[in-house]
Amino acid sequence: MNTTQDFDNDFEIKWCPGCGNFGILDAMKNAFSNLDLAPKDVLLISGIGQAAKTPHFLNCNMFHTLHGRALAVATGAKIANHDLTIVVNSGDGDCYGEGGNHFMNAVRRNLDLTVLVHNNLVYGLTQGQASPTSKMGFVTKMQKHGVIAEPFNPLTIALNLGAGFVARGFSNNREHTRQLIEDGIKHQGFALIDIVQPCPTYNKVNTHSWYKKRAQDLYADNYVPDDLENALAMAQQWDDSIPIGIYYQKAGPTFTDRIGKLADGSLISQKYDASKLDSYLSVS
Repeated sequence: MNTTQDFDNDFEIKWCPGCGNFGILDAMKNAFSNLDLAPKDVLLISGIGQAAKTPHFLNCNMFHTLHGRALAVATGAKIANHDLTIVVNSGDGDCYGEGGNHFMNAVRRNLDLTVLVHNNLVYGLTQGQASPTSKMGFVTKMQKHGVIAEPFNPLTIALNLGAGFVARGFSNNREHTRQLIEDGIKHQGFALIDIVQPCPTYNKVNTHSWYKKRAQDLYADNYVPDDLENALAMAQQWDDSIPIGIYYQKAGPTFTDRIGKLADGSLISQKYDASKLDSYLSVS
């Protein structure tokens, strides 16, 4: 049986005190342990940002890639070895801003990935400018007169594109977040878990207490996530109450299931015939 200690390493964690990333990191380790995953069987992929530092603080396979490109790398990794458990760690700017196009296409393909978006409604690495999820009117050092664009709603986008697992968590509710991560990993297909969290340094509006007053646990209400219309309605809730839990879940063939050649096993397990490549390259 693997334990949380199997995923510990010696890297110094340099997030700000009170950052929601600590809760997400703790929930991840407990989820991996509960699922009896071995570090060698887990691949963490991230882009750029405070959330993207998460793989550095865990003992397992990891790939720290470019800003917004985590899902592109994860796509290749999953096709190459679809037996790996792949978890993407991204921030709201990294995933929904720079990586917005990759996000939408990963949903459409139904890649068997678990995507944890650390959503603090601000860019926490680059001095606190507004992110795609910042609310209209939100004031920052860059947006001194307030944000003038409507916020990006990742849950409605994912649901409308046919995502099979759409959930929202709250970083400070570690046990609840741990359960969501476990459920997302067990789901066969694309699993989006948007995890709202405080940024104590740059977001003085959406604080821990602000979220705690609004987070509504769907598990406590015995909610059944099988109604797309209801899920879309819940995804619009924000100011007065924020539902946390699985909004919607359905089964469906994954991207690698649709690639016939992969029925014989992952690409890394298949024999490579260099002569076939040479014949293609030699054609004038």
